[in-house]
Amino acid sequence: MPRLKTLLIHPDPEVRTALRDVLEEVPFVQVLGEAVSAFEALELLEAIPYGVFFVGVELPGGASGIEMAQMLAGRRNKPALVFISGSETQAYAAFELGATDYLLWPPAPGRMARTMDRIQTFKTRFREVPPPVPYPEDPDDEPDEDGEQTVKLPLPEEEQDSFLAALQAAWDQTTGRRPEIDKLAVNQDGRTILIPYDQIIFVEAFEDYSYVHTANQKFLSSYRLKNLEDRLGPHRFFRVHRKYLVNLDMVTEIASMPGSNFMLRTAGRTRIELPISRRRIAELKKIIGL
Repeated sequence: MPRLKTLLIHPDPEVRTALRDVLEEVPFVQVLGEAVSAFEALELLEAIPYGVFFVGVELPGGASGIEMAQMLAGRRNKPALVFISGSETQAYAAFELGATDYLLWPPAPGRMARTMDRIQTFKTRFREVPPPVPYPEDPDDEPDEDGEQTVKLPLPEEEQDSFLAALQAAWDQTTGRRPEIDKLAVNQDGRTILIPYDQIIFVEAFEDYSYVHTANQKFLSSYRLKNLEDRLGPHRFFRVHRKYLVNLDMVTEIASMPGSNFMLRTAGRTRIELPISRRRIAELKKIIGL
């Protein structure tokens, strides 16, 4: 019988060891790895189709267990999430995000058996997705600055006309739709928050995710910076650096720095300074009319 591949995500090695000892006796799960941070876990998930995450609520590295659950919210065939915590304070947020269970650690006698029952129920509907088979690389297909490449799939000649017709129909439907609202949806503590574009000062790349900065707060977003550049670019946002996307309406000054470098400053109670890469400064000057 196939077993659910399981990842243990917790900063305390003693907790991970205790979990391993318990799970060794469970016939339908198989522990295949450990991680300390949410980003380590997400990287492992890209390589291994895990069925269960045992995850601490508090994690190092800039993202909590709850924030990791938010990143996984839109993923198909996502693993079951069993949260490990010393208190009940985040239980409601965890279950709002679809947690399979929330364990107070150390668990009371018999409590782990209830968790295993819930995981076994989850196993009946979990479908493991095999990793994609890479298509042979085209030597002429150069990766972009973020390391992304175009995926190319062969299409028989007899199918090309029907494919193009379907593509045209989809385009016609899309062009007739109402425009999107000028707000960005982010998840925080189990809630979906809509941030108006004009309240965003800048967006900062972080691993495969990003932080959205407003005047008073920053929000972790599951979008990559390149995705947000495509979305926010028509709304007067500009990629000044490989790590930063800036709302040009918030820019108050462009300063020349030693070594032919440039820095921009933004509006707000706290002055924010962001670097401008040399290859982008000419385009930025053209946009603002310098």
